[in-house]
Amino acid sequence: MGISDKVRHNMAEGSWIRRMFEEGAILKQKHGAQNVFELSLGNPIMEPPDEFVNELKRLVNNPVPGMHRYMPNSGYNETREAVAQQLAAETGIKLTMNQVVMTCGAAGALNIALKTILNPGDEVILFAPYFMEYGNYIDNHFGVAKVIPTGAGFMPDLDIMEKAFSPKTRAVIINSPNNPTGVVYPESILKQMGELLRRKETQYGKPIFLISDEPYRKIIFDGLKYPSPLLYHKQSIVCTSHSKDLALPGERIGYLAVNPDCAELKDYMDGFIFCNRILGYVNAPALMQHVVRKLQAVTVDVTKYQQQRDFLYDNLVKMGYSLVKPQGAFYMFPKAPIADDVAFIRELQELLVLTVPGRGFGMPGYFRICYCVDDRTLEGSMKGFRIAAERHRLV
Repeated sequence: MGISDKVRHNMAEGSWIRRMFEEGAILKQKHGAQNVFELSLGNPIMEPPDEFVNELKRLVNNPVPGMHRYMPNSGYNETREAVAQQLAAETGIKLTMNQVVMTCGAAGALNIALKTILNPGDEVILFAPYFMEYGNYIDNHFGVAKVIPTGAGFMPDLDIMEKAFSPKTRAVIINSPNNPTGVVYPESILKQMGELLRRKETQYGKPIFLISDEPYRKIIFDGLKYPSPLLYHKQSIVCTSHSKDLALPGERIGYLAVNPDCAELKDYMDGFIFCNRILGYVNAPALMQHVVRKLQAVTVDVTKYQQQRDFLYDNLVKMGYSLVKPQGAFYMFPKAPIADDVAFIRELQELLVLTVPGRGFGMPGYFRICYCVDDRTLEGSMKGFRIAAERHRLV
């Protein structure tokens, strides 16, 4: 019989990000790693901050009795309180540990949120382009993804959003700073989105959640401030991780936080904690909970990412590519010079530059570049981009 039809189908659809990463490994074997310019995977080359290394050393050299044992499924109280205090400082909202669950990264947080709130057939609105795993997470819990396009500058179009609601709508997922575009949703849009959600809650007589996936929250450029969705809708949930802000993607440490004014808060929190257990996460990694407790106000050197953003953006614009200048994260999403984005990224692949087609994010006709790489890789990729631009007469 083999694997299930559903899993086989989902595997065939697959993740273009992983597919390109694996094809890149083959190219590196053939041409030499130094000659292949890998810009497909959001795997930060930057090392964790010194504060992380120092705290890890301190804990390893001075272990606390029981520090590797089970703890409550919600996580250590001290770590949850540290998270709550940092969020309170950033937003002005009086959060406590009672609104926080420590999770196995943002993916774990999203899955326990969706598992808790979705009934079979419930709809979750997504804005394209979007991180494609959202669709799998929604499907995991028998929900239905309802994908709608963004407007100018990849910003949510609230008129289109309003038409997407139905009696089955249960949640909206947003991601800002955004993967793959790097745009940051401004306060004005979040405020209007909150007002729209409240109108729809009244219309349908039920709560509709705003779920914010925000692992790039602290990676913002040009002095911009991050407007937290917690400020604009009571039924809001933050799902995040330290994969990007502390450069710890392999450690799988993150958290879920809920607006303290959420209706039936205790009931939902009980559900999140229960789902953290039954989905098999059990609890977030113990050692990492100890480490990040004192690092909630720490982040990697964002100026480095901004310098890389400026280098890549300036060069691509000079070559004739059309793109929106990212305001955060470490991705760019230029328009492909031809309609077939897969054909174009194959051209780049022949030039030993690895990117990801826009259809891998629900938006054909574009391609994603990841610039959280070393300078040699970024600079080395310019030749391939330039040759492709000249082929298509962009300059």
